[in-house]
Amino acid sequence: MKILICAGAILFSSLSSQAQKEITLDEALLIAFSNSPDIKKSKINMEQNKERLNAQLASLRSRFTLDITPITYDKTESYNEYFSNWNTSENKGSKGTFTVSQPIKLSDGRLSLRNEFGYQDNFSEASSSNYAGYNNSLYIQYDQPLFTFNKTKMDLTRNELNLENATLSYSIQMLNMERQVNQAFYTIYQKQMALKIAEEEFENQKVSKEIIVSKVEGGLSAKEELYQAELNYATSKSSLDNNRVELENAKDEFKLLLGISLYEDVAVSTDIKYMPVIVDLEKAIQNGLSQRLELTQRQIDLNNARFDLIETTAQNAFKGNVNLSVGLMGNNEEWRKVYDRPTKSPRVGVTFSIPIFDWGERKARIRAAELEIESREIDMNSLKNDITINIRKIYRNMKNLVQQIEIAEQNQKNAELTYNINLERYRNGDLTSIDLERFQNQLSEKKMNLANSLINYKLELLNLKIQSLWDFEYNRSFVPQELQENLIKN
Repeated sequence: MKILICAGAILFSSLSSQAQKEITLDEALLIAFSNSPDIKKSKINMEQNKERLNAQLASLRSRFTLDITPITYDKTESYNEYFSNWNTSENKGSKGTFTVSQPIKLSDGRLSLRNEFGYQDNFSEASSSNYAGYNNSLYIQYDQPLFTFNKTKMDLTRNELNLENATLSYSIQMLNMERQVNQAFYTIYQKQMALKIAEEEFENQKVSKEIIVSKVEGGLSAKEELYQAELNYATSKSSLDNNRVELENAKDEFKLLLGISLYEDVAVSTDIKYMPVIVDLEKAIQNGLSQRLELTQRQIDLNNARFDLIETTAQNAFKGNVNLSVGLMGNNEEWRKVYDRPTKSPRVGVTFSIPIFDWGERKARIRAAELEIESREIDMNSLKNDITINIRKIYRNMKNLVQQIEIAEQNQKNAELTYNINLERYRNGDLTSIDLERFQNQLSEKKMNLANSLINYKLELLNLKIQSLWDFEYNRSFVPQELQENLIKN
């Protein structure tokens, strides 16, 4: 039974250790991109706008329609004042209309070809006559708005801008997710480092306690030293447990962000060695001002506001419309002879809409649209200033962090040497437990300071990449691949 229990414990321990999944930063990003609800919604929005643009482009092609009225019937009575009697008329018929309509993008006009063919059976009691025959109307028509904006071209441009805006939103969402994943990833790494340092400290306290126990038993040290060593040991054990709890809490937040099972045990794997990166501040600012996706979005908002002004200006304004049509009409009791005696039917119509007085409505709406443009321009300039300031801040922080890393590396080396020297003094009885604990805490603090400085440098480097859209680590543009693909396609 004991052998089975031991074997089971070994097997369970082996399975537990295998169940833990190590995740690199690149793997974490891929998982987050595929599972994030916000990114999924942004992608759906992008696809919706893409389909709207496709629909708008399809609407610019020739449209073919066929309207069929299989049967109509009406019977009416009308009073004839001249003969002072009521007359009954009865009509039966059917017809079909075939239309080809082609919008003209260049002029915002519409060219149509229309053919209407029908059969009519009419009886009138007033004339005591009956007519039954076929009729056909074939004509070509052109409608052209005058003195107004080109709505067809504007609608197409709006849809193109909406798609670009949705694609930018998707890419920005990807960048924001990358920032969040990096922060969560390095938080876990930080907690793992803190746990590792706490474990080393705990092992050192264990060694320290063993040393003082042997000294007390040999009568070389007072019992008070043992009490202090036991307190240091308990404190170290408590700190170790606290770091384990903080690590598990950080893992839960990380798994929630990535959208993976909360019951899956994960650990992060990364190389956080310090590699100094040369940053050109002017290039970072210039690239940020020319490539930032948010600036493109602001420009799209500004363009849309200008379109609104054009539409507003066209309201209650002088405008006109020209309608031209040429066709042939024919009728006969036999459908083969419907065009034996055709009738030409040319038609020209010009209509003008002349507003007289609108109580200042148009003027007020135009002013409101102009103010909206001013507001969008202010937003654009404010964003440019924010981008410049943020890049400058990151640049200064990175320079400061480089100094902090160099100092932290030296401090860690000094703390390790100091602890090793004082541990030997402690073994020789030249140092108390309280003094050794102080050197141990100093070593742990310096190790964490170095880890934090390295993490902060990595995060600031990422922030610079996102703010400037230039990767100084590899000296290349950082425009998201998804945005490049969509803009190339469109």
